[in-house]
Order: sequence, then C-alpha cells, then structure tokens
Amino acid sequence: MTDTSADTVAAAGRPKARSLYQVSARTRKRHASETRFRMMGLAAVIFSIIALLGLMTSILSNGLSSFKQTYVTMEVFLDPAKLDKKGNRSPEDLAKITTFTIQPLIQTALAETMEARGIAVEGVNAKTAVELISKEAPAQLRHFVLANPELIGQSVRFELLASGRIDGYYKGRVTMESAALDRNISPEQLTLADELKAAGLLESRFNWSFFTAPDASDTRPEAAGLGVAILGSAYMMLIVLALALPIGVAASIYLEEFAPQNRWTDLIEVNIANLAAVPSIVFGILGLAIFINFVGLPQSAPIVGGLVLTLMTLPTIIIATRAALKAVPPSIKDAALGIGASKMQAIFHHVLPLAAPGILTGTIIGLAQALGETAPLLLIGMVAFVREYPGAPPEGFFDPASALPVQVYNWTQRGDPAFFERASGAIIVLLVFLVIMNTVAILLRRRFERRW
Repeated sequence: MTDTSADTVAAAGRPKARSLYQVSARTRKRHASETRFRMMGLAAVIFSIIALLGLMTSILSNGLSSFKQTYVTMEVFLDPAKLDKKGNRSPEDLAKITTFTIQPLIQTALAETMEARGIAVEGVNAKTAVELISKEAPAQLRHFVLANPELIGQSVRFELLASGRIDGYYKGRVTMESAALDRNISPEQLTLADELKAAGLLESRFNWSFFTAPDASDTRPEAAGLGVAILGSAYMMLIVLALALPIGVAASIYLEEFAPQNRWTDLIEVNIANLAAVPSIVFGILGLAIFINFVGLPQSAPIVGGLVLTLMTLPTIIIATRAALKAVPPSIKDAALGIGASKMQAIFHHVLPLAAPGILTGTIIGLAQALGETAPLLLIGMVAFVREYPGAPPEGFFDPASALPVQVYNWTQRGDPAFFERASGAIIVLLVFLVIMNTVAILLRRRFERRW
C-alpha cells in the first residue's frame, strides 16, 4: 500500500468535520426536549392561575353578599304597661323582661307603620307581617331597654334585622318561585317587603355587625357574626407569638451555635424536621391528652388552642431561624470574636440582627399557618356554640371562645343557605388576615434586611 492510498483510507476513517453553525440531530432533540419542558412548566403555571381564579371567584361570589344586610326601620313604642308594670324602673324587675313580652310591641309597631303609610298586601296580616323581621329583634330591644330604662314610655326609632329569607330575597337566594315552596316565607310576604322598601322602611347596607356580633342559633342566621371568633383567634395568636418566638429562637441559637455535634443533636434535628411534617390533628390529640385531660385546662379556651398551635408552630420557626442564622457569613462572627467580643456578644450583637429578617419572615408565616388551622382546635372543643365574648386578658384566655377557621367549619354544617353565605364571608376575612400577615412579613424583611 502506497502512502497516497494510506492517506486516503485514513481520511475515510475520520469523522466528517461539522460546522458550528450546522445544528445536529442530537442538538435538535435536546432543544425539542427543552421546549417541551418549558411548555409543561408554562401549562402548570397557567393551570394554577386558572384554578386560583376559579377558587377566588367561587368564594367571592358566594361570600361578598355577607357583607351586606337588610334592615327594617320603624318606631317602636316602649309600652310601660308591658315593660314596667310597677313603674319603678327597677333593674331587678326589668331583668325579668323576656323576648316574648317584647315581640307584641314589634308586631304592633309594624302594623301601625304599615297603616300609617297605607301599605297593605292581600293575604298578609299583622302576625305574618312581623315574620319579615328577624327573631333577633326582640333580644335587641330587650338589651336596649335594660341599658336605657329612662326611655320606657316613649317611641324609639329602631333599625331591626330583616329575617334571613327577606335578606336572601334581595341577595338572589330567594325568589317568588322558591318562596311558594318554602314554609318559612311566602310570595305575599316578599311582595310586602317590596312595598316596605319602596316606602323607605327597608334597605340593604354594609353589615358592620358581621365583624362584631357573636354567633347565632340556626333560626336566625342573619344575626350571626364573627366577633367571638375574631377575638378568640387574636388571643390564640398572642399566646403563640409570646411562646413560640422566644422558645423557637432560643432553641435555634443553641442548636446552631452552642450545641456539640453528636448523636443527640442529630436526633433532635431529625425530630424537629419530622415534627414539621406531622399532621396538625396529631397536635390536637396531644393537646387534648396533656392540656385538658392531664393538666385540667378548660375546653374551648384560647389558652389551650394557643398552646396546641405553639407546639405546631415551633418546628417551622426553628427551621426558619436556623436557616437565617446559617445565611449570615461566618466572617462577621469571626471578626467580632477577633476584636475581643465573647461568643454571646458576637451572636446577639452581630449575627442575630442580621438574621432578624429571616426570623421575622419565618415567624409570621408560622403564625399565618396557625391562624388557618382547624383540626387541632376541633379536638379541644372549640367547635362548641359560643355566644359570650371572652373577657380581657389574662382572664379571657381561659374563657370559652371560637376561632375563624372553626367558625367556617361550624357554619358549613348548618342547613340554612344563609350560613353557607356567611361561611364564604368568613373565608374572605380569613384570607384578608393571611394576606396582611404575609405582606407584613415581606415588608419587615425588606425593612430590616442588610447587605454584607
């Protein structure tokens, strides 16, 4: 074989040179795979946005109407012959007044108002007309009389809650067709409501009592409010903040800066990570067994709920705090130690302030998670019907109370559609609180964040 033929064979055995501007089949395949991955990620984001919009649309469409309420305005004569037969205005005697005593006063006042305005609907008499007014109205008048006994014998202008069916009529839940099949309302009563509205005696406006009133019984959903639940949630968040933050930060500093690296600390770290993933209902069972059955704390009290939520929030705060401490460059602590600071001074004067944004963010996220928990609170009895407001702290921590997520659960278990509307409204309030807490976390992080 000659040198020329050998060169020819060698050239034939070498791979053919390719240009950098020429896309190979392997490159095209890789690019196609990347394109598919991007499209899958984009589709996942779009699907998430659509699902979120659908969820928010459903909640808002069902719950926004709970922030409006229908009221009937009229003057009621506080007849002393029924309210104060002895005429002595004695608080002891007035306390014996019942709602059955006040109901005829409302019925008479409504009949006189209709007669004075020339309002009359065939098939509706004084007894059926008063059914347009909530059963909460007699209790409202009773509280007013007890607070203002000097007004007995006078005509006082009241804004009384309309019944749940009348309120639902102006919110679209009740129609003339459905009223014909409903034993709690009739088409004639709806017609009377329209007449009262045309006369300016009935109107719908913003419902401030939704935020301040306590829960109500099944027969008066129009009077149900979130007052006790908001106060109970606030008390529990105060307890969680007072216990979980210092304990969680102290535990994180010890584990990160002082604890020796051995089997015990490894076991503790593993258990902290595992506790962060434990279902919340397990903490409820733990709280029921320890705080109620063993310690003897009262059921349905914010102190028990706060302790249970503290146990549930601690792993989250510890993990977030340790991550924030690790994010601080070691050179900052070494520089402090190098100029004569003790280890405690280096940590509390230099490391901890720089880690504060991450600690605050983790704490607020943990509080937001605790605010929305329902399962552990159900196990400690906070599902009970509570109408009385808890007292001021610290005594109020031991009084019966409810919580926002528990109130949502409670209302969804009731049959009247008005309670479902209020449950959606409570979800909106809960979401607003969560958005505010997360916004505060972001603002605090940006406010205290330092660059190094």
